[in-house]
Amino acid sequence: MLSQYYTVKQEGSHEITIQKSRFICHMKRVTNEEEAQQFIQDIKKQHWNATHNCSAYLIGERDQFQKANDDGEPSGTAGVPMLEVLKKRGLKDTVVVVTRYFGGIKLGAGGLVRAYGKSVSEALNELGTVKRTLMAVMHTTVDYTWLGKLENELRSSVYLLKEIHYADMVEIETFVEEAQTEAFTERMTELTNGQANIRAGETTYLEEDVE
Repeated sequence: MLSQYYTVKQEGSHEITIQKSRFICHMKRVTNEEEAQQFIQDIKKQHWNATHNCSAYLIGERDQFQKANDDGEPSGTAGVPMLEVLKKRGLKDTVVVVTRYFGGIKLGAGGLVRAYGKSVSEALNELGTVKRTLMAVMHTTVDYTWLGKLENELRSSVYLLKEIHYADMVEIETFVEEAQTEAFTERMTELTNGQANIRAGETTYLEEDVE
């Protein structure tokens, strides 16, 4: 699993008009090619009467699954520029479909490349992107006498406090980047003079909006 990557924030669509043609960009976060293909087919069914439904997707930790389709536009003028926008933004696990309703004015090859690229860029600006960081949930169990000290330390640190459980002992759950779990363990051990029981739990991605 990647320690960190970027993807589209939410599923949605955004429309722009260029020389009387409507360009509607639909996008979604996906985890495999089957999901991407299903999304493309769903948009095609929804906009069955459109002039074109061009698509592109980029999937996998090393972008091993990527595809661009011009859907009848001149070769290389739609799917590829759409895919290039995803690459330039450093996105992963993202599928986009740009639906075009022709407005009667031909744009030429260069105009099409710019139009399809602009459609995806503006949709990303509108719908937003996120940075996903892989976090381990660290469980620190201590006597109650240590709670105040540890809570103050965690709230002023780079670590993110998740939850505190109160039982016979107090258990503090903290989100810690995987690369920092060893340093976290050492710090908690130091603060409690070795009195803490510290273990790593499940891992999960936390998302942060990208401006």
